[in-house]
Amino acid sequence: MLAKRPLALLIAAGLLTGCAVGPDYARPDMPMPERYLGAAAVEQRQAATSADLAAWWTGFGDPHLSRYVMLALEQNLDLAQASARVAQARAGLGAAKAALLPAGHVSGQAARAYQSLETPLGQVLNAAPGFDRYGNAYEADLGASWELDLFGGLRRGREAALAEYQASAAGNTATRLAVAAQAADIYISIRGLQTRLDVARRQVQKQQALLKTIQLLYGKGLATELQVSQAEGALALLQSAVPVLETGLDAAMNALDVMLGSSPGTHRAELAEVGAIPVAPRIAATGSPGELLRRRPDLIVAERRLAASNARIGAAIAEYYPKLSLSGLIGSATAVSAGNLFTSGASQAAGVLGLRWRLFDFGRINAQIDQARGQEAERLAAYRLAVLRASEDVENAFSALVKREEQAAVLARGVDSLGRARSASLAAYQKGGVSLIEVLHADESLLRAADAQALAQTESARAAVAAFKALGGGWQPREPEVQASK
Repeated sequence: MLAKRPLALLIAAGLLTGCAVGPDYARPDMPMPERYLGAAAVEQRQAATSADLAAWWTGFGDPHLSRYVMLALEQNLDLAQASARVAQARAGLGAAKAALLPAGHVSGQAARAYQSLETPLGQVLNAAPGFDRYGNAYEADLGASWELDLFGGLRRGREAALAEYQASAAGNTATRLAVAAQAADIYISIRGLQTRLDVARRQVQKQQALLKTIQLLYGKGLATELQVSQAEGALALLQSAVPVLETGLDAAMNALDVMLGSSPGTHRAELAEVGAIPVAPRIAATGSPGELLRRRPDLIVAERRLAASNARIGAAIAEYYPKLSLSGLIGSATAVSAGNLFTSGASQAAGVLGLRWRLFDFGRINAQIDQARGQEAERLAAYRLAVLRASEDVENAFSALVKREEQAAVLARGVDSLGRARSASLAAYQKGGVSLIEVLHADESLLRAADAQALAQTESARAAVAAFKALGGGWQPREPEVQASK
């Protein structure tokens, strides 16, 4: 009894204190500035509408854009894969929790055997009077086993599984944000390509009308063959730009269909009519760089994976220590008849205290601990890099948004001036005041300016989408959601 007392005290102390070897996790500190470099310029933007981060796509005021974003969030196949990964991680967490609990099993068997007389046992039994070579055996047992987590190896495993589940859930959210942003980005690109294509086609029509005029004048001897050739060459150059834009538009429409989880061409008829390029809304609240750590789900993924790697260090260190387990069995067994199975004489019971200790395997345990520490160092560097790149994403998006809007405003004034210049040059040409070259040059300048304006408007709207994505817009972080799974 005295020999058993220290062991009992060790088990009781371990169960009561709940100690767990290995380092306890603490979220690393990341020094962050108080404001973004481009926050002031973004806040000073003038926009007709405003959008909050939760449902930023509605701020563009385009019902088609909002509809396609919602369809993507419902039907996108990348999201389906991300949801499946969350289910897998949830199952892994359930298995880690179950490892801490006792496990029970029920077993039973009924056997009938025919004894050989050529074996030593058969020869001995055959010597007994009335020996029957047929024999029956019946058994029913209820067993239970429990590994005592004295040093916290299983609990560290549960911590790692919980962190991986939380990382998977945050990853699912990150995929949702990426899908929403990509669907909006593709839609805006479609509208931009349609606008540029419309500009090119209208310019082709103007050039065709000019060519007809010159051909009529040539037929009357009022224009030279050189002028006809110049007009034909300018028209061919304009027409050559159309197929390139059409190719890009087809690719963008196909990409949108795939993003919505449908076959290419599904939504093409809906988008056939040229629509205006969505105008970037005002960003209601940019927040601070420190808020990115709570808002951006990809940063939560990196941080939770760091926590999981930290817990795995403890699980590896726990292999240094012995593992104790309790198991027991109660049941009934008989070789007489099934009717005697649950009688008092057929009852049986057993209790076992098991010990497993990798006493001569410390070299391999050391290697496993070093590997776990190396993985934690890798995850820590990945987390810090993710934070820096997240800040970079925001700054780049803010800069692109402001500068592209400035470019679009300048180009709008340029298009207006060049439009007046083209009309004046055409009128002067018709009166013989300028050469055809002046008209063609005015046409080329107007086309390039109008195309650049449409491109700048497209890129400013895309930059707004990138800004909302970089800020973690599209969801509301909830801390209780992380704690609920513990």
